[in-house]
This record gives sequence, structure tokens and C-alpha cells, in this order.
Amino acid sequence: MKKLAKSLAVLTLLALSSLAAAQTLTGTVTNGTSGKPAAGDEIILINLSNGMEVAAKTKADSSGKFSFKLTDSGGPHLIRAVHQGVTYHQMAPPGTNSVEVQVYDVARKVADLSMTADVLRLQADSGTLQATRLFAVSNASVPARTQMNDHNFEFYLPEGAKLESAQAKAPNGQPIAAEATPQSEKNRYAIAFPLRPGETQFQVQFTLPYSGTIKIDPKPLYPAQHVVVVLPKTMQFTAANPSQFQSMQDSSQGDTVVQVAQQTQAGQSLGFTVSGTGTISESSSQVASGAAQGQGRDNRPGGGLGVPIDAPDPLQQYRWPILIGFALVLAVGAWVVMKRQPATAVAPAATASIPDPRLAPRASAAAAVATPPVASAPAAKASMILEALKEEMFQLELERKQGKITPAEYEKAKAALDQTLDRALKRQG
Repeated sequence: MKKLAKSLAVLTLLALSSLAAAQTLTGTVTNGTSGKPAAGDEIILINLSNGMEVAAKTKADSSGKFSFKLTDSGGPHLIRAVHQGVTYHQMAPPGTNSVEVQVYDVARKVADLSMTADVLRLQADSGTLQATRLFAVSNASVPARTQMNDHNFEFYLPEGAKLESAQAKAPNGQPIAAEATPQSEKNRYAIAFPLRPGETQFQVQFTLPYSGTIKIDPKPLYPAQHVVVVLPKTMQFTAANPSQFQSMQDSSQGDTVVQVAQQTQAGQSLGFTVSGTGTISESSSQVASGAAQGQGRDNRPGGGLGVPIDAPDPLQQYRWPILIGFALVLAVGAWVVMKRQPATAVAPAATASIPDPRLAPRASAAAAVATPPVASAPAAKASMILEALKEEMFQLELERKQGKITPAEYEKAKAALDQTLDRALKRQG
């Protein structure tokens, strides 16, 4: 009887293992432009347990349906749908049996594009002006379409600027490296990255030779709700037209000055002069953190966190407290990390993180700060935790302002994030 019981137990375990190994993941891909099934689209199953391993491929049937047999049902997966040459993604956490993916038709030009914010962060030291510029582009096309062409997003750099890096971030995605291609017009660049429905962000880093004073004109190519310039208080800002910029100086902002121009037009001259030197001081981190807790949330794109995932999700308007708190804490966080790590750095590796759907990082418009370097495993871990927390905090504030969460849910999540951020900042110290 004992032998029989053991045999039955073994057979049961084998049967359960066989069922688990044969788990099926089904899904439907829908064309968000037409509202019809996206028949014939290529569907790719990516196993996140092994980085970004392509586990299987198939085609959506006439009803837009597809299915995969999961050999590793206990791990997270990613579904990638390819529609008219543009990719769209949907997470499939462990235990997920079905997913819904939405794709959009592609147009070379979409009329309903607008610039939510154009943020320029400056600091100067040792004869070099360091600049990070962040663009947030909103695609509110109706019916929803993705814009894609060879020079999909364009921008100018100041005369003499050296482009150091460029990143792009799809709606609700993670920042990935992008190529900024010089155009025929001098100092004009283009990035061939899809502008999916929702908000897409671009971040470029560049340097300029600096002798203590310099004139800069952002030369915007698109209308913008807000053009923001962030710099240390030890540096001076003088607008060519004083009526264009409004100073957001406040005692809560520590050692940072924020200048803002509202409702700017394409081609509008927004020239200004900056002089002096300075960086974001470490003492500002605690002040900025307090400002973020009281005024809104912070964050930035460009951290190399997580698997590069593109997924659409609209981002609505920004309020000034969010812009200010966001720019400050981001700038401070990056500077603290850079100051406290060895000079030799390597690029941070992507991790297969699975964000909470409610708190999935949606970096916002005012995050004009460079990706902090990573020099060691402990430093990398602390830096990534800090950046991820700032992502979640800003997203939480946006969710609250858009009415997507209840006050009780907001207060509970906010308290937990604030406490964790405080601990992370202490560990950095």
C-alpha cells in the first residue's frame, strides 16, 4: 500500500508538471485605429526569465487571436505585436492566461501632435557647460494613429554643441538608446522613433565649450505648453525678452532656479544668456525631496531601468508643482549618485523588471537630467532603486490628478513610497 501511494504521488506530480509545462497563453490583437481585429500581424513571445529571449512567433488569425504553448509558465513573458513596421508590447506576468494587445495604423504625418514640455537643464564646471534637454510629445490623433517617418522628431542644438547621447521612450515604456541623425541644416537633428498615441519622450545630452557666459536659443520646432530652463542658483539667467520667461524661484527649491515660458510657438525666439558656474548641491536633495512630497511628484526618463518596453498610454497636462518638484529631485538624485561614485563608470544594464500596472513608470515632461553612471554592483543597485522610486512617485501623482485612483489608495501608496525613498536617500549617504 505504501509503494502504491508513493507511485500515485509520483504520477500526480508528473501529471501536474506536464500540465504546467503545457500551459497555453492566448491573446487578441486589435487595431486601435479601425477598431477591428489586426489580422495577420506578427506576434512574438519573449521570455523575460532569460533576458529578452524570443521563445516563439506566430500570426494573428482573422479574428486577431493568437496562442502560445508556454514551456516556462512560471516566468514573466512579453508579447510583441508588429503592425505596419511598428512594435507594440504587452506584459504577461506569471500565471497570466490571456492578454490584449492594441496596435495602431501608421501615418507619415499626424496632425494632432503637441509638445507638452521642452525642458533644458544646465550646469557648468571646468570650462564646460553640460546640458540635458527633454522633450515630451503628445499624440492625441483621432482616430488614433502612430506617426513614423525617416525624420520623425527634429530638434536644434546650440552652435558648437557636441551631442553626447540620445534616448527615446514610448508611452508607458522604458527609455532606450536612440540615434540622432544630423540633417542638411546646420545644428538640426532628427530621431526616427515612432510617435505612438499617448506621450513619447526624447532626451538628449550635449556639452558646450564654456568661458563663463554663453547665449542660447532653444529654437523650438514645435509649439509647446511649457519651455523650462533649470540651472543652479549660483548661475545667472537673463532672458533676451524678459516678458517671455517667468521665474519659479522658491525657498523650497534649494539651490536650483527654474525659468518657464508658457504657450510658445514653433520658430519663436526664446534666447537667453547664462553665466557663472555651479552644479546641484547635495544639500538640495533633502529640500527637493520635501518639496516633492508637498507639491507633487518627480521623475525623469533615461535610467536604463527595466526591459525596453513600448506600450501606449496618454499623459495629460502638467501642473507647475509637478514640473518643479520633478526637475529638482531628478537633478539632485543624479548629481548625488555621480558625486558619490568612482569616476570610472559603465552603462547600467537593463533588468527585466515587471512594474505594477497602477504604478508603471511613465516618466514625465520635466525630467531633464542625465542617466547616472554605475560603477559597482552595490552602487548600481542603490541607484536603480532610487530612480525607480522617483518614477513611481511621479506616476502616482499623475494617477491622482487624473482621477484614476481613490484618495485612500493615493495616501497609502504615497506614504509607502515616501518612506522607501527616504531610506534610499539615506543609503546613498
